Amino acid sequence: MKNLLLAFLLSIITNTYSFSQEVLKLQPCQDSLILQQADSIKKAVALEGFTLLRESSVTMESQYELPVIVPLQERSLYHFVFIGEHSSGQVEVRLIDSDGNMVIYEKRSRNESNFISFSYIPKVTLYHQFRPLQVNKKKKKGLCGYVMLFKKTKA
Repeated sequence: MKNLLLAFLLSIITNTYSFSQEVLKLQPCQDSLILQQADSIKKAVALEGFTLLRESSVTMESQYELPVIVPLQERSLYHFVFIGEHSSGQVEVRLIDSDGNMVIYEKRSRNESNFISFSYIPKVTLYHQFRPLQVNKKKKKGLCGYVMLFKKTKA
């Protein structure tokens, strides 16, 4: 009886642990307006001597940050871009360094723009978090966002 009870408790603990370790999987999205905008931004940033390192479309929820972890090298110039849905009332981006300090915070309302773009030179070679967020009162889930990371390669 003790062995049966012990096996039962062990299976409950194991199942609980496995469900609590669920990995958040990013889902791509399709928005032709955002893709056109991303293509235009890529061309403009490339003309400034930057090379595209990473880009991704991603499905987001309104008012929830989407942490994107990127390795950055000290004294290299990087350029970040986040594009939110045109119907979102606000887009925000935070850049968090390896010590957990917020080094950049940008916010735009729909009246200003649906994208945020900024450059950054890290002080140390470590991972940083790029945290985009968009606020949309009409659509809470299934928002399309687009993130891009560039690195300066030409003088």
